[in-house]
Amino acid sequence: MQKWEYATAPIMIHATKQILDNWGEDGWELVQVVQGPQGDNLVAYFKRPKGA
Repeated sequence: MQKWEYATAPIMIHATKQILDNWGEDGWELVQVVQGPQGDNLVAYFKRPKGA
């Protein structure tokens, strides 16, 4: 059975592509982006196969 690891990261609007590209280079797949708890930022949820 495939096992996964997960991570969350704040996303700054002015550097979205660069941030997502950096996570992608490390093998992370973007799962979802939601508004942060303060309402003034975004939080990205990532996953990748465990052991990657």
